[in-house]
Amino acid sequence: MERMPSVAGMFYPGNPAKLRQTLDAFFEGMKEKGNALGVVSPHAGYIYSGKVAATAFAALSRNFSGTIVIIGPSHAGYSTSASARPWKTPLGTVEVDSELLDFIDIPVDELSHQDEHSIEVQVPFVQYHAPKARIVPIMMGNQSPESADLLAEKLAGAVGRTDRDVRIVASSDFSHYVPEEEARERDLYAIDALTGLDTGEFFRRIVERRVSACGYGPIMAMVETCKRFGAKRGELLRYTTSAEASGDTRQVVGYAAIAVI
Repeated sequence: MERMPSVAGMFYPGNPAKLRQTLDAFFEGMKEKGNALGVVSPHAGYIYSGKVAATAFAALSRNFSGTIVIIGPSHAGYSTSASARPWKTPLGTVEVDSELLDFIDIPVDELSHQDEHSIEVQVPFVQYHAPKARIVPIMMGNQSPESADLLAEKLAGAVGRTDRDVRIVASSDFSHYVPEEEARERDLYAIDALTGLDTGEFFRRIVERRVSACGYGPIMAMVETCKRFGAKRGELLRYTTSAEASGDTRQVVGYAAIAVI
């Protein structure tokens, strides 16, 4: 059985030709860096955050043929779990790296993943930009620093035991439904802590400024895993808000593309 798309035609085009045309436009003129071990990518509707997501994925090599672990938050409040089924989108089906998943040692719960969009919206970017890659979809429930570090330990251990070539995508939007000026100030303050890969300070700033980022746990887990792989720094590649598409600066959502290198 496949994990069928739940937000195709809503968050992104459901027609394969239209979806590919949309992704073509996002990546047009994009300079590929290709050296990131992990990235932060937003998961809103493509009209709002698609260009930012493309910027994040362009930090990964187009020739990457290993496994991309996608860590997204559970918006419905489910516990941390993985999906073992192949994931279908209008662009086709992506296989899950079942051997790596077995070594990560977290529960598989397909029902929890059925309607969650935070991972799904990343999959067409994988199919478009790294078509040879497989995925491991992980939905994160408890987003505490302790949970993020435990997940990072499990991921790094599994990679070590399987000798896989792995990149990690942390799926997250930043501030939700606040004035644009406030969103920018809060978000960039928190993101600045990631340039030195300091997840403790990142979390402290999230709490201090009440940054309503939905995937701060996946971000911390991605960073801590990449540090175990030898990452030295983080780089903000692009930041914007929903106002860029909507023109409404009164209540925005913030989007960031961040590379961990």
